[in-house]
Amino acid sequence: MIIFTDENIPPHLAPGFQMIQGPESLKTGIPLEVKHLPDHFGYGTKDIDWIPEIGRLKACVITRDTNLSRRKHEIELLEKHKLGVFFLRAKGKKSGLSVWQMVEMLARSWPEIAKLAVEENRPFGYEIDLKGKLKKIF
Repeated sequence: MIIFTDENIPPHLAPGFQMIQGPESLKTGIPLEVKHLPDHFGYGTKDIDWIPEIGRLKACVITRDTNLSRRKHEIELLEKHKLGVFFLRAKGKKSGLSVWQMVEMLARSWPEIAKLAVEENRPFGYEIDLKGKLKKIF
């Protein structure tokens, strides 16, 4: 199982979480890898191009791209390709997230992210708030 961080997540977070997840995967017996999406597809790849491939890999994506959960045609694409998506949410539309906020959000929610990535039926979408709480949105 692969969890990808997309291009709007700093590229160094994926290898950082992989360094932590690698030994955990050995301990639990659940093979889970963390990779950065642009390392696989390159930067600027359109959603319509990477979503089908991620679906074929039965992988999940962590993103800050809130439009993926708002545009009808993109939701349909996520559902058609049975993708699991985790959305990092800032407090407001205009406030961004610092890298440290993203690290905190992911660290607090990682055990649940890992469990959902492996066990949850797809498609699914969860929002992750600043406190690391997950809320199912589809």
